[in-house]
Amino acid sequence: MTDTIHPFQRLTPDVIMDAVESRGFRCDCRTVALNSYENRVYQVGIEEGLPLIAKFYRPGRWSDDQITEEHDFSFELADHDLPVVAPWRDNAGESLFRHEGFRFALYPRQGGHAPEFDNLDNLLILGRMLGRLHLVGAVRPFRHRPALDSGSFGHASVALIRERFVPPDYRESYVAVTGRLLEGIDAAIAAAGQVRLLRVHGDCHAGNILWRDNAPHFVDFDDARTAPAIQDLWMMLSGDRDRRTAQLVELVEGYREFNDFDPRELRLVEPFRALRILHHSAWLARRWEDPLFHRTFPWFNTPRYWNEQINELREQVAALDEPPLQLP
Repeated sequence: MTDTIHPFQRLTPDVIMDAVESRGFRCDCRTVALNSYENRVYQVGIEEGLPLIAKFYRPGRWSDDQITEEHDFSFELADHDLPVVAPWRDNAGESLFRHEGFRFALYPRQGGHAPEFDNLDNLLILGRMLGRLHLVGAVRPFRHRPALDSGSFGHASVALIRERFVPPDYRESYVAVTGRLLEGIDAAIAAAGQVRLLRVHGDCHAGNILWRDNAPHFVDFDDARTAPAIQDLWMMLSGDRDRRTAQLVELVEGYREFNDFDPRELRLVEPFRALRILHHSAWLARRWEDPLFHRTFPWFNTPRYWNEQINELREQVAALDEPPLQLP
């Protein structure tokens, strides 16, 4: 970490409230930082109104076109009565704003709790919602946002870690296991064939789904991208093979009430899980100049981390060698 001040260190409570008030709101001086690392997200109290969520985008990550495309996707989904938390728009229809060099968006506060993926009834409902979401996602392609692929998520991630981060004592093991893993990922993707690509949420873990009134509400489309439908399904699968199969059955049953599901995409579950592991390590590395990452992830880039990371990658190599999940 260098002594250079990170841009987010300039994001003081006064700057946050001034940004919100620049859009015509009046703050009540209460700001609460919410859990977010890629961007900075705050709950901001509003006089004579409900609090707003202010999201300040990490400089240099997305272009204006890419952020606007994310917002437009949310608006399109909301127009189809899907339970998504879309950003606030001003009278001119704008949703991306600027203040003192920061780009930001405002969102209504949405209550709820994380869904219980172990509840098969919940998975049936989630499958229905994702089936509907993907119907909208297939209407038109993203023009500016990227696709999920092994090049950017896998090969580029490994290259960064190999060249700049992994310690010498672990380098040989890391190179060997990631080489095998990337070969397995590429082979599995090729074996799946030409599957349908569409606009997806991209990061459907429990933290991005709020359960309220017996229904899921999807938040944070920051990682929306072009990918197969399975990208929004596989993160809800956990446990042993029998358990994952039971979860998959419920998800796909709900999904097929509104949309077609291609069983060939099941070949991509473990490859996509592997890509997420590789990408997460590189994400930590790329953000290591941000002081928040040092405080939040102090275990990164330690000998213990690399020992556990290499073991996890070896387990993922073994998972790729297993037959993919199948629907009954």
